[in-house]
Amino acid sequence: MIYVLGIETSCDDSCVAVVDDKLQVLSNVVSSQTEFHRRFGGIVPEVASRKHLEYLPWVLDQALRDAHLTLEDINLIAVTQGPGLLGSLLMGVCLGKTIALFGDIPFVGVNHLEGHLFAIRLEHPEIQPPFLALIVSGGHTEIIAVREWGKYDYLGSTRDDAAGEAYDKVAKFLRLGYPGGPIIDRLSEGARGDRFHFSAGLEDDDTLDFSFSGLKTAVVRHYHRLREEEKEDKELIRDLVASFQESVVRVLVNKTFKALEIQGFSQIVVGGGVAANRHLRRRMKEEGEKRGVQVFFPSPSFCTDNGAMIAACGLFHWERGKKDSWEMEPDPRLPLVSIE
Repeated sequence: MIYVLGIETSCDDSCVAVVDDKLQVLSNVVSSQTEFHRRFGGIVPEVASRKHLEYLPWVLDQALRDAHLTLEDINLIAVTQGPGLLGSLLMGVCLGKTIALFGDIPFVGVNHLEGHLFAIRLEHPEIQPPFLALIVSGGHTEIIAVREWGKYDYLGSTRDDAAGEAYDKVAKFLRLGYPGGPIIDRLSEGARGDRFHFSAGLEDDDTLDFSFSGLKTAVVRHYHRLREEEKEDKELIRDLVASFQESVVRVLVNKTFKALEIQGFSQIVVGGGVAANRHLRRRMKEEGEKRGVQVFFPSPSFCTDNGAMIAACGLFHWERGKKDSWEMEPDPRLPLVSIE
């Protein structure tokens, strides 16, 4: 049996997991920094890197305990190399290199976006390419054609704000709290998402690219036009954010299925933190059922950043001969490229 230790620190979550070569998740520990960043309404990179330094030893120890293993049992270290925040990435890479050096264990750097693609294999190992992937999170909104595992084509991406970033900015402006995605998702349940109509940039264009910055601005402008008593109306505000969410989900669904038609695929895999959004999951499933298309989502715990997806992806590349040298460095803009 091969045991892989996966380390994920691309942003503000300190994540360590152990996965075996059958893709069974033996442990998956995540330490969130949300409480520290909430006061700022967003992630402060310097704070994030310092908290990783503080949390990682405990997270590592807990992951090994949960898996009932020690470092001597680990056969491979997989660590997020990028993209992400440089300081945060550096903490994870340093930990991975240290363990690998002292334990004489091979290690591989993993692309964070590819990790999100591999998250689905942890629960649905039967899914095989080709399929269309939508990766949607606070930092990324991408449509990718997965020809084979390890072979990818970018079809569309955001030209400004990612979808999750737009959620955070709208929530911050309305003083709803942080992170904005779960808060707006919760407030939107049972609210009228058709009360206001907002259009996202590029929504009606032929391109598969996204633009959410103008949508965020439209919500802000509409709020400024409200009377003071309306701004105090909680139901109106719930309808406002529900209408914003409806617009985001509409453009994500429409462009994803447009890409599906172009590519001729019959499967869609959705990953990333925003993939945990209940309205997005409902709408994607509904549209898939209408068209006879299978739509797959990881469980919410595997949508958000986690070490298990990094371990699964690292195992794939290691089995095909990849092994990084000590010169491997974190890359905040690491592109997702196909293997030869």
